[in-house]
Amino acid sequence: MDAAVEFGQPLVVVVLAELPPLPLSVLLGYDQVDSPEEAAAFAAPAALAASLGVAVERLRIRSPRPVRALLELVSEREPGLLVFGPDPELLSRRTVRRAARTLRERAPCLVWVPDL
Repeated sequence: MDAAVEFGQPLVVVVLAELPPLPLSVLLGYDQVDSPEEAAAFAAPAALAASLGVAVERLRIRSPRPVRALLELVSEREPGLLVFGPDPELLSRRTVRRAARTLRERAPCLVWVPDL
């Protein structure tokens, strides 16, 4: 977020989740149910950035292949920097390392992954 503030660039906050292939759930909208805690966690960085004068867009991507979906978004938006900050409580270290490696190899921009 600091980079977006310093350089006056827009910020896109993306929540990425794996969507198991359950077509009926998708049709009925059950794939969009979030807890109040999840909704607040999703809104917090966007609200902070907006308070600093940054244009913010919030996106939620649910896909059977979330890393591939994120790479597609990155290729469409052409950002200068991708910050990959997964929740270590939700993903195994192996999954995070594999996703980070894929993003570093395939993303057409700088990729930053915080120490987890």
